[in-house]
Amino acid sequence: MTRIFSHTRPIDADIVDAFCMLQKGFTDQFVYYDKRRACRYMGLGRCIALPTLDDAESELEGPVDQPPVYFSFNRFDAENPAPTDELFEAFPRLKFMLPEIVLIENERGTLLQVNSLGPVYAGRIERFARQALAAPPRRRQSVPYSVEPDSREAWRAAVGAGLAAIEAGRVDKVVLSRRQRLVAERPFSSKDLLVNLIDGPARGTVLLYRYADVFFCGCTPELLVRKTGNELESMCLAGTCPAGATEAERKRLASELMADPKNRAEHDYVVRFIREVFRRTCYDVDVPAEPGILPLTHVQHLCTPARARILEGVDLWEMKGDLHPTPAVAGTPVGEAKMLIRSIEAYNRGFFAGACGYVDGDGDGEFSVALRTGVFDGEIGWVYAGCGIVAGSVADDEYDEIGMKLMTVLSAFSGEDDADAAASPGIRSAAAVGGSRTAVRHASAIDPSSGAMETLADLTNDQRVGGAR
Repeated sequence: MTRIFSHTRPIDADIVDAFCMLQKGFTDQFVYYDKRRACRYMGLGRCIALPTLDDAESELEGPVDQPPVYFSFNRFDAENPAPTDELFEAFPRLKFMLPEIVLIENERGTLLQVNSLGPVYAGRIERFARQALAAPPRRRQSVPYSVEPDSREAWRAAVGAGLAAIEAGRVDKVVLSRRQRLVAERPFSSKDLLVNLIDGPARGTVLLYRYADVFFCGCTPELLVRKTGNELESMCLAGTCPAGATEAERKRLASELMADPKNRAEHDYVVRFIREVFRRTCYDVDVPAEPGILPLTHVQHLCTPARARILEGVDLWEMKGDLHPTPAVAGTPVGEAKMLIRSIEAYNRGFFAGACGYVDGDGDGEFSVALRTGVFDGEIGWVYAGCGIVAGSVADDEYDEIGMKLMTVLSAFSGEDDADAAASPGIRSAAAVGGSRTAVRHASAIDPSSGAMETLADLTNDQRVGGAR
């Protein structure tokens, strides 16, 4: 039995400013920061890494009973025999990582947690608290970079292979991705990219995993699973269209997306999959019959929330394993689609499209799917995004769709506080990453609690969805 001592106290500080102040002394860094709700955990250092939480015993200290927070970053296809990029290979293969320090913003308040394998020394707590309180306001910094375009011809060949497999009846859908190499004028800074994602226009959950000098980060819209007590939440999201330049255009495009039979069919693959998983391990399963629209900064998606109550004896890690990967990031049937991805894509995805999140000592927590992300070391980086290929997909349209999605992670390089990230000096235009605003098709999932969903009926009135940009 591993005994964990966790001291948690309230702190009157901005956790992002505090993280930026404290991070200089730690090469292990972990962030799960939901921009839509108070579910924000920022970890520094590594107290211990565990293969399972079954043998971990928590000893809670301090004025707040906050269980210790473990971070978990998992690869898309951990069993893929092909080697990942050397940047991903630098990360250790660990399941649960407990930081020394966790800055927290949740339903319990704004907190500082210090973890140890023995009673937490009061002097350490006070020292970290003083540093956090003394943190200056953060500033966004532009990160100049250039993009090495990927091959459109290679993409057409990949989509052709996917369509051939669909025509042969091997799969109904396969999700393929693109990656682009970035070169910076100075070494990429995990702090700068993190601040730009949190304070910039991207919507969703900001992820960061840094190990030594290599780091993985991005902002994903896709919630995989959240567990609170016996309550479970997920989101089915599949089908994509551009965000639109005006509110009227956004509503028109959303209405067309709702009515498009291919997008609706692709959405149904994800809905059926998540509903079936929930029915095996849960009760009181609630999945609406009709999707809504979730508008993001550069695209908007069809989305359907899924809720249930989990059966006794089933834990969050088991649910994560049952749900990931969904047809939203692999295809359908999922197993065959994964094998097809291995044969088509010229690289192992690493953490891209993997399940990344946190679990606390009580077994609650959540995982998101790491979409629209990148991995960086020194002046070199790789950014990733993907889209669903179904019968009738057009390779050039899908290429352009991914260009729009890449704009989310590319917004991390803009130090300008500009809601239109594409117009910022540090950001290349959508065209530079293959992103003309054409009709597109893709599946992903998001947090149902954001309150930014609308139904078809909503598209006929003049009420703007809160938070859409």
